[in-house]
Amino acid sequence: MASYIKPDGNIIQGLKDIANKLRIHSIKATCASNSGHPTSCCSAAELMSTLFFYTMRYKSNDPRNQCNDRFVMSKGHAAPILYGAWAEAGYVKEADLLNLRKLESDLEGHPTPRLAFADVATGSLGQGLGAACGMAYTGKYFDKSSYRVYCLMGDGECSEGSVWEAMAFASYYKLDNMVAIIDVNRLGQSEATPLQHNMDTYRKRCEAFGWNTYVVDGHDVEELCEAFWQAKQVKEKPTCIVAKTFKGKGLKNIEDMDNWHGKPIPKDCVDDLLNDMEDQIQVPNITLKPELPNEDTAPADLTAINLHEPPAYKKDEKMATRRAYGIALAKLGKSSQRVVALDGDTKNSTFSETFKKDFPDRFIECFIAEQNMVSVAIGCATRDRMVAFASTFAAFLSRAYDQIRMGAISQSNVNLVGSHCGVSIGEDGPSQMALEDLAMFRAIPNCTVFYPSDAVSTERAVELAANTKGICFIRTSRPDTNIIYSPDEKFEVGLAKVVRQSDSDQVTVIGAGVTLHEALAAADTLATEGKNIRVIDPFTIKPLDADTILASARVTGGKIITVEDHYKEGGLGEAVLAVVGEEPDIVVTRLAVTEVPRSGRPQELLDKYGISAQHIVNAVLQIFDN
Repeated sequence: MASYIKPDGNIIQGLKDIANKLRIHSIKATCASNSGHPTSCCSAAELMSTLFFYTMRYKSNDPRNQCNDRFVMSKGHAAPILYGAWAEAGYVKEADLLNLRKLESDLEGHPTPRLAFADVATGSLGQGLGAACGMAYTGKYFDKSSYRVYCLMGDGECSEGSVWEAMAFASYYKLDNMVAIIDVNRLGQSEATPLQHNMDTYRKRCEAFGWNTYVVDGHDVEELCEAFWQAKQVKEKPTCIVAKTFKGKGLKNIEDMDNWHGKPIPKDCVDDLLNDMEDQIQVPNITLKPELPNEDTAPADLTAINLHEPPAYKKDEKMATRRAYGIALAKLGKSSQRVVALDGDTKNSTFSETFKKDFPDRFIECFIAEQNMVSVAIGCATRDRMVAFASTFAAFLSRAYDQIRMGAISQSNVNLVGSHCGVSIGEDGPSQMALEDLAMFRAIPNCTVFYPSDAVSTERAVELAANTKGICFIRTSRPDTNIIYSPDEKFEVGLAKVVRQSDSDQVTVIGAGVTLHEALAAADTLATEGKNIRVIDPFTIKPLDADTILASARVTGGKIITVEDHYKEGGLGEAVLAVVGEEPDIVVTRLAVTEVPRSGRPQELLDKYGISAQHIVNAVLQIFDN
């Protein structure tokens, strides 16, 4: 085994000097913006200096190069010191640091991928480590490359359960290309953190989760250099460096004091503090350049991904859309090595197991840790390395809503698939029924919401999602339903299908998933009474095909009925109301679940909660009567 060689004195002094320069940059930037977190930056100065100018390998003029080591600033409020590090590396202009938090600047209050050196947005604490896990898993098992992943965390965010989900994941998958650094500066936002400087407890917790762990003085660059070197030698375990630091390190009358979180340095004392730090810089013009990465990672493949073969169903066969999802994913997997699947121990219900059987080396079991599953998927998708599909029961994605929200801020292209939606799942009862998921995903910016109604449209939804920018959500159902589309049917994002129409239609009915089939059954019943309705399958709830809906509504006298296996708030009905809201002569009747449901057989529940074919018939007849 190689022996550690201590850096020479010039390098050690250079790292100390850069640490103080990073403090100076952070103070000046936050003073210029009159907001920010300079004390949180100051505790991390030596950590950042040692990482960026001794440990990490990267091309400073090409931050998003696929071969570079990755860095995640999980304690996103310390963004100014990250910006300062890239200024010292030569990528950010030093003068631009003074534009921190200004509207025209990409140097925002917390990092976002508007910056080439930020792979994911951070700031909602406890999420950076999960994304770093996805990057590290990709590097080790998919890219099989030498780049390493570093994640700087705060001690306060270690109270988040998502951190420990990620710790368990990294240990289980032996992510020895990953290093977490906990900046234990003792102080949170409003008071001291629970463990303060109890470093032994931090060590024991990390070791209990299976991590190789070092407790270090976070302000000693010599100790940090050795710890980061040692981490590279460890195999089959991730490494955590638990660094004892002091908030506001180097700031007289501020260091390790309460009530300085998120406050710029007062103008009447900033000059003295800056002068003190500048006096500590012994070699002002020293230049430390990062080591270049190994050229062992291929550029991202951005070619479109198509189903390996078209859907192979016959009309009036029955297939649950959740099962069709698994079939489609396996077809995509045959077309591209970039397609990967993640699941939360529900693969035999979501049918992602179909993909796993064909491609076990591209399947990540995340177990019952949905927050971490979403973060890992986001990490896998960074730098366009992988096209990630993560699945579980749609109801359980609500647990990861903050991760999904941050995924949108991260400009992620991750695909999320939620099965077991609505009361139609039956006997399992309300805890398993997703009745809020459409509302949840409709609120996510740049999110495409697919709601396929048969196996053919499901396969095409999966194919489209793989090639659609932004977060995609595919809502799949549990019951077997009829195939209604031909295998060669074309689907597009934002284009609805009129699946039943005549020249004498008097009401437009819009359903999706199981309720589309209920609407078709209602149309058959009404036709026997000489009453025709137009039936629309929206395919995507967001974006919704306003043109088709408005055109159909005008043909049917402005009468629309929406029927959905979802709560009334935020679902299909409200989406339709949004597109017809400025049309004075259109009236929308909404059939939806309006109370917390109970267990029962699927058809019983559709009847009880007012969204079955008979309720659609009744609603249509009431419109005729009026």
